[in-house]
Amino acid sequence: MTYERPTWPAEFAERYRREGLWRGETLDGLLRTWAERYAGRTALVHGERRFTYEELDRRADRMAAGFRRHGIGPGDRVVLQLPNVAEFVIVCFALFRAGAKPVFSLASHRANEIRHLCELSGAAGYVVPGEHRGFDHTGLALRMLDDVPTLRRVFVMDGQVPDGAGDAVLPLAAVDAEPLAEPVVNDPSDTAFFLLSGGTTALPKLIPRTHDDYAYQTRAAAEVNGLTGDDVYLAALPVEFNFAWGCPGVLGTFQAGGTAVLAEDPTAEDCFALVAAERVTFTSLVPSVAQLWLESVEWLEPDLTTLHTVQIGGAKLRPELARRIEPAFGARLQQVFGMAEGLLSFTRAEDDPETVWTTQGTPLSPADEIRVVDEQGADVPPGGTGELLARGPYTLRGYYRADEHNKRAFTDDGFYRSGDVARLTDGGQLVIEGRIKDVVIRGGDKISAGEVEEHLLALPSVARAAVVAAPDEYLGERIHAWIVPAGEAPRLREVKQALSASGLADYKLPDRVEAVADFPLTGLGKIDKKVLSAAAADPTAPRPWNVAPDTTS
Repeated sequence: MTYERPTWPAEFAERYRREGLWRGETLDGLLRTWAERYAGRTALVHGERRFTYEELDRRADRMAAGFRRHGIGPGDRVVLQLPNVAEFVIVCFALFRAGAKPVFSLASHRANEIRHLCELSGAAGYVVPGEHRGFDHTGLALRMLDDVPTLRRVFVMDGQVPDGAGDAVLPLAAVDAEPLAEPVVNDPSDTAFFLLSGGTTALPKLIPRTHDDYAYQTRAAAEVNGLTGDDVYLAALPVEFNFAWGCPGVLGTFQAGGTAVLAEDPTAEDCFALVAAERVTFTSLVPSVAQLWLESVEWLEPDLTTLHTVQIGGAKLRPELARRIEPAFGARLQQVFGMAEGLLSFTRAEDDPETVWTTQGTPLSPADEIRVVDEQGADVPPGGTGELLARGPYTLRGYYRADEHNKRAFTDDGFYRSGDVARLTDGGQLVIEGRIKDVVIRGGDKISAGEVEEHLLALPSVARAAVVAAPDEYLGERIHAWIVPAGEAPRLREVKQALSASGLADYKLPDRVEAVADFPLTGLGKIDKKVLSAAAADPTAPRPWNVAPDTTS
């Protein structure tokens, strides 16, 4: 049967309800509760615009009625492609109130990804920003109206609706009406919205997140972090990602009655200014953004006195980088491992520094179940590495409309196969070593890209590094190391000699080193290894992220 509606086996669902994890709350209902509880407090800040909890609630009501008037109703899926603007939050809650289900999309997605998301979800609506960073999203939306039979309506946030677009294209500002006399009543166990998978496949899969499970996740994450109404969260990363939306993110901040501030870019200069102006207390970063902030903190000399917590997740954080966070920012580091599919793991305020620097802490919920297993599916002892499996009250039981993939992605007893290589310390902390597929198979030897990267990053001549597999006629795959040099780029021979001296086995030494001025990044700011792998496979292809001259070897 096609997996349409999230389901946990009855015994699990009953236990989660009995233990008070699932409270029968809906996300749209929670906004109503927050508006009653926190009323005139500032909930959301974007630029010069400020919204109280009451105003967010009122705007969501009116926009929900507007969506219903324009044909978007219960069960409809709506692709939501907006950057970090207040409208993202308002539209999301309005769609909940209309009974529709947002499908979160990256602002950087283009025709290939959007067509896939619309077709896979059977989208009835599509919300776009108009023109954003030089790209005509309205034009893309018009193409989708022609290409996707289910798509009935396009809503444009900014700019004029083109002449001849027809009644199917509306300005978002026109989606406004008197609140519904009979509001939609959502089922807490049903899908509230869809997140996107971040795995290695070319096109993302849809992750159905229910009202029950996401309300619990955001509430628990806020409690673990001790959030209060005095906290101010800076969403420096794209808000459509689970990390910035609910770990605890924007929704966890709302749970506590705090204020969420949206940054349009994660640049240090812009974000440091927001920290000072809005008295930000915590934020979430990926390692690549954290490194850029660290490089900027000395010359910008920002006022970060209110900042007390910096979460870092999304990719492996090197211990030497981790150790620099607190001295540089005057804020404690919290390492986070998380997946849009569910499981979250945090270091805690009471953890000793070494634990915070070198582990991803312990799972969010007492009801989280994790296993680390070998290739035969047997549990490995503490300290041993294997694949991380997860099951729990906010970890999915199946991707949307992905029957064949679900057969491979889940064990018979419902554990999700994460694809992450992990180990558990003797103290029970989780350490993520990398991805199972982040491996180069060179002449039959399996080489961890992460291990080679760690050795490269220890070299004084290397500022940043990424290792990928490149096809090879004789070896099957060869090791292609991309580096951003710290000064003059080292040659391949020099790199090999240094890595060998550091103790790296000869069969793990790079076959090619290519120096670039920067790396291509995903929407979340991670190094885009798909792009690097494609470039490594074709040495003659352009390197649009600017290869430094005379640096390949």
